[in-house]
Amino acid sequence: MTATETNTPEQDIASGVDNEIFSANQRKPIGTTGLILAGLCVLYTAFHIGVMNLYPLETWTYRLLHVGGGLAIGFLLFSSMTFADVDGPQRTGRLAILAPGFALIALALGQVVLFWLTSAGIDQAASSTAYRYTFGVPLLLGTGWVLLIGWFLPEPRRAKIDMADIALALAAVAVTLYIIYHAPLLRLRAGTGLAKEADMFAALVGVILILELTRRMAGLALVIIAGIFVLYSFIGPWLPGILYHKGYTMTRFFTYVFTDQGILGPTTAISSTYIILFVAFAAFLQASRVGEYFVNFAFAAAGDRRGGPAKVAVFGSGLMGMINGTSAGNVVATGSLTIPLMKKVGYKPQTAAAVEAAASSGGQILPPIMGAGAFIMSEITGIAYNDIVIAAIIPALLYFASVFFNVDLAAQKYDMKGLPRDQLPKFAKLARQVYLFIPIIILIAALFMGYSVIRAGTLAMGAAAVVSWLTPYPMGAKAILFALEISTKMVLQLVAVCAAAGIIVGVIALTGLGTRFSSLLLGLADNNQVLALFFAMIVSIVLGMGMPTTAAYAVAASVIAPGLIQMGIETLTAHFFIFYFAVMSAITPPVALAAYAGAAIAQSDPMKTSVESFKMGLAAFVVPFMFFSSPELLMQGEVLDIIHVVIGALIGVYLLSSAVQGWFFGNLNMILRVVLALAAMSMIDSGYLTDAIGVGVALLVWAIQTKLIKPGSVARGSD
Repeated sequence: MTATETNTPEQDIASGVDNEIFSANQRKPIGTTGLILAGLCVLYTAFHIGVMNLYPLETWTYRLLHVGGGLAIGFLLFSSMTFADVDGPQRTGRLAILAPGFALIALALGQVVLFWLTSAGIDQAASSTAYRYTFGVPLLLGTGWVLLIGWFLPEPRRAKIDMADIALALAAVAVTLYIIYHAPLLRLRAGTGLAKEADMFAALVGVILILELTRRMAGLALVIIAGIFVLYSFIGPWLPGILYHKGYTMTRFFTYVFTDQGILGPTTAISSTYIILFVAFAAFLQASRVGEYFVNFAFAAAGDRRGGPAKVAVFGSGLMGMINGTSAGNVVATGSLTIPLMKKVGYKPQTAAAVEAAASSGGQILPPIMGAGAFIMSEITGIAYNDIVIAAIIPALLYFASVFFNVDLAAQKYDMKGLPRDQLPKFAKLARQVYLFIPIIILIAALFMGYSVIRAGTLAMGAAAVVSWLTPYPMGAKAILFALEISTKMVLQLVAVCAAAGIIVGVIALTGLGTRFSSLLLGLADNNQVLALFFAMIVSIVLGMGMPTTAAYAVAASVIAPGLIQMGIETLTAHFFIFYFAVMSAITPPVALAAYAGAAIAQSDPMKTSVESFKMGLAAFVVPFMFFSSPELLMQGEVLDIIHVVIGALIGVYLLSSAVQGWFFGNLNMILRVVLALAAMSMIDSGYLTDAIGVGVALLVWAIQTKLIKPGSVARGSD
């Protein structure tokens, strides 16, 4: 469609899928305040793109500005409370209550500004208690006071910025400026006996602010996990066995955890480069409304088939999830369209939400972007990006085939139809717009041509803006600024959770817990690799509860991967295994964030929805064990062996889906469902004998289902 064509009603089926999504605690400032906040958001993303492409900064400085800027903007945009539909009344006398905390934070910030103006910081020869009462204590007490006011007396008006949160933003600025100024000294003294009390106060307040913003944006799960790790650092002397350590002073612990061994380490390195880059890319696609085209394209291709909207969700949500890298966020964006349509053609509310959650989560294992996972894995393992993407193709195919089979079998079982063709976009028109895939093609081509991830992502971003001029929604200066603005809003959650995950990584590095956990894993598994992988699966899922995939994978990899590799499991296999289960934690009960997001839209029971989404994505819990036993699934081996394994795996996935849905050429009774599930499991090993057993059992069930053989005959034949 060119800019001169007009939209017909059926072409607008995906209208709104690219609209900005507001969370329940997100403010909507208006007037000058809104413009100032929008400007800060634009500057935040533009700063990152500029530094990555044009003017590199020193590593600590860049990461501190990334975290500190994210904290400041996050507190201004996201309240400590969930807003009601109608604003509450203004609280009288609240400013007077806030004043002491505000004054204390202002005093600490003023002291930091003086450091910069006078070039007189806290050097190595300074007293350990230097600036205790003009910086450290005021900063901590002021932050604690305004936090309490924000919790118990929040600002109820959504269009207003809470003065308590302005104070917290200023505290984040004070912490950031202090650590940047003292970074050359902190590299030498942080985590040692030379660390100063003021260093500890800055780091402690920084940790408090990170955990508070994480609570506001991602819930309590990650905050509790991080809190347990922090507590472990101090109670180690009283713990038994491998958990024992000698303990750490507050100064040593907090100054260590706010270095590149912790908060400023690998998780923040990832969020300040790959994550923000690809979130910005997704924002440019959203601002140019290319996302609508992707969903319309899926509707045109599959919307009229049985269970059509569910099949659209599988493809459309998978594609969008691949780009934006957040399962729950993608469910909210595309699910607002697909879930009501799935319900319209007959899917139960929890099934509709489960399909969307499974598809959106699966997007993060879909090459070539994998929700930035491919780049993160390459960074951690040192394995070339190209090798990771190629290895990811078949497992992703199996996962999405499984979800598709589940959707199709459910549609057969309940005789669900698709949407009428006259209510769907015209495929012929959309086919003429296939150039809208150019940004993704450019991204893939640039990466395989050897361009850096940052350069390739920036080129793809520019391509999205250029391609938009061939649509009715050309991106001018206003649209580009809007893309930069929503990019910041989209990435803030990931900034907070990656920094919180950095706290966990810091504790693991400081206490040596990772090494000891690896030893425990080896001991429990007794050199049994399958058993070790089972334990790794449990740990990856538990660590992933409440975390976005990127943070969950980074933490799980630091805890589990060394032990698996030490047992002789290939590095690529070990990391893929951990990554898959970190992704699937989003649809695993009891803390299944993607499923809960879908349940909110479908108005279904969250726990039932999470169980249903777990069943929909069940193949993802089997596929990692399959590529462990059959490296051919990771494109390792001879071509004929790869083809054999893929065919066998697809058959196994289909049989498993049939057992889950209870439909295999007709309704399956419970006994036949169990038999079919065992047939599917037998194909995990991918040997010719086990494959023959699986196919043979499936043929037997088919013969029973089609009445060629009666169950009684089978029973007598076993006598």
